[in-house]
Amino acid sequence: MLKVRQAAPPVPSRRAFLGGGVVAAGALVIGFTLDPAKFAQAAPGPDLSALPPMPNAFVRIAADDTVTVVIKHLDMGQGNTTGLATILADELDADWATIRTTFAPADATLYNNFAFGPVQGTGGSTAIANSWVQLRKAGAAARAMLVAAAAERWTVPASEITVESGTVRHAASNRQARFGELAEAAAAQPVPKEPRLKEASQFTLIGKKVPRTDSVAKTDGTAIYSLDIRRPGQLTAVVAHAPRFGGTVKTVDDKAARAVAGVVDVLTIPTGVAVLARDTWSAMKGREALKITWDDSAAETRSSDAILADHRKRLETPGLVASKKGDAAGAIAGSAKVLEAEFTFPYLAHAAMEPLNATIEKASDGTYDVFAGCQLQTIEQAVVAATLGVTTDKVRLHTQWAGGSFGRRATPGADYFAETASIVRATGGKAPVHLVWTREDDMAGGFYRPMVVHRLRAGLDAKGGITGWEHRTIGKSIMIGTAFETMIVKDGVDATTVEGASDTPYALPAYRFEVHNAREGVPVLWWRSVGHTHTAQAMEVFIDELAHAAGADPVAYRLGLLGGAPRLSATLKLAAEKAGWDPKKGADKNRDKNRGLGVAAHESFGSYVAMVADVTAEDAKVKVNRIVAAVDVGIAVNPDVIRAQVEGAVGFALSSVLRNKITLKDGVVQEKNFDAYEPTRMSEMPVVEVHIVPSTAAPTGIGEPGVPVIAPAISNAIFAATGQRLRSLPLDLSGLKGA
Repeated sequence: MLKVRQAAPPVPSRRAFLGGGVVAAGALVIGFTLDPAKFAQAAPGPDLSALPPMPNAFVRIAADDTVTVVIKHLDMGQGNTTGLATILADELDADWATIRTTFAPADATLYNNFAFGPVQGTGGSTAIANSWVQLRKAGAAARAMLVAAAAERWTVPASEITVESGTVRHAASNRQARFGELAEAAAAQPVPKEPRLKEASQFTLIGKKVPRTDSVAKTDGTAIYSLDIRRPGQLTAVVAHAPRFGGTVKTVDDKAARAVAGVVDVLTIPTGVAVLARDTWSAMKGREALKITWDDSAAETRSSDAILADHRKRLETPGLVASKKGDAAGAIAGSAKVLEAEFTFPYLAHAAMEPLNATIEKASDGTYDVFAGCQLQTIEQAVVAATLGVTTDKVRLHTQWAGGSFGRRATPGADYFAETASIVRATGGKAPVHLVWTREDDMAGGFYRPMVVHRLRAGLDAKGGITGWEHRTIGKSIMIGTAFETMIVKDGVDATTVEGASDTPYALPAYRFEVHNAREGVPVLWWRSVGHTHTAQAMEVFIDELAHAAGADPVAYRLGLLGGAPRLSATLKLAAEKAGWDPKKGADKNRDKNRGLGVAAHESFGSYVAMVADVTAEDAKVKVNRIVAAVDVGIAVNPDVIRAQVEGAVGFALSSVLRNKITLKDGVVQEKNFDAYEPTRMSEMPVVEVHIVPSTAAPTGIGEPGVPVIAPAISNAIFAATGQRLRSLPLDLSGLKGA
């Protein structure tokens, strides 16, 4: 029998925190927030220590000594609950064994993501970066209040009191108290506006390997994901979507579906036809029995090849200028050598392990509870409220663990939340509705990394130096037409299409980056590392080509262009050193026949990553033997989680390098499950070594930055092994020969 744990109760209302510390069942509750406008103006890894705080809810200390850290971000497996709790626990001097975490309710006034403006949400590897000072202040303030309570109780100077591992001590009088004993008294203390923060040398948890807070529950099965939610009287819903994007329901015969045992109702909703049943299997069987005629008059009916051909045709004409310097065309015209290259990239599915799902339940007072892996809480709450015809204060979000996302759960229109809400509205909220998308639903009818084409042209002088660089890209904009357009799109240029290219750290004397916004009916969305998924491949493979054309070592050539990027240079040097790269012999040092080393380095989301790939390539086969990675993410809050994320990035991206793509035939997606869109197998995983650059800079993120460099490192290694240059993804190995 399935045991389901109820969701954690919501934290007290915002009003309860405006006065500072608050007693809640003998608990101390406190926290800090910061001005989002000031964060938005700052560069990656900003110093927020001077910004004024105000109380809110980030930490609770209970009478039983447990310390609960309220997490404002979704954890979809990347481990940010552990990292965020570590930041607060270190400043608090808590006993790690007593640390617990809970997800915050939807409230952007308290839990705003400073990188997103007035939006609570997770993405762009921002969780640690935007919470760094906020959570340190929350922990330091709670610690100071505990000390003040102890000083008052013992009638001793606060300066004589120390705190260590969840215990407050006064050595002179040999007195001590656990956090729980002081929690209620501490809550009555004033909240310090500027609590003293630790020096880096005083950290006891930050920078150390501490056990993840979620490992045990996720191992023994007690962790509750949104797919596990079961509410009293709950019905399961599945939806028949149009097989082509833009298609709509023309007619539906639901007689056979209603006859399926367990089916309760069949409804036509804006996105298709919903079947409600007592269980998931009955709902799926009912959907199979539907007879639907679809109207494809406004649908995308082209195949992938036709869309790609249109992309290539449009690249023959000038695009919008994303960035430029000097006269790139003139510089190239006078070059001793000119190189050109084209890179194509297919649609990609997110294919997270846990399919999309959400549950909405109507309460007796007319309010609604939403249980899901909520990634953009502010948007999801607003969309549910609008769909149900109520105000946002009538919608409570209960964020659950999410089994992966890679961007898919963070849709600007909260698509599957809206779909669930539309079913609830159509049924009058008579029963809780748990919407479930099957694997096939998501892969054949979801959102995709855009299909993109890059064309590059560069000139070299007689000494191999770059004279000019022309770069034209086409891909469907992710941001145009969404709530994020005003923030991200400028003069028609979507920054997420050209990021990692038009803002390259390489010192190019003259360049021109152009972009076309493609027009097609396929819905697109950010995919783990967004635009960097394709720009890094184009930039790093072409740089490698230029290095070889110049007769230069690929690492040395890059370093010569990175004089203005010291952190990326240092990361590249570390990766090369740990991989045993010989600057004189490069990829040839001690290499077996058909085996080579390839290098790539890239900055994304404020983090710096370099990789060296060791591959064996021959007879249309590639084996990635080893990946040596170096990363600079500022202060490494939890080195073990950082290494895990880079290892996971290799596993996640490797299948997209070697084989995966989403293709359309007459507008219908062909790859519908893991048989045709095959994840990386354990037998394919290379040895992965991760080296972290020591740093005192404010921390950045690592959930996404590990992905972009994998493909170019492997591509360049294949060239080193065989002399054949493979540019487009997935790599076409069919004509690959030995060295």
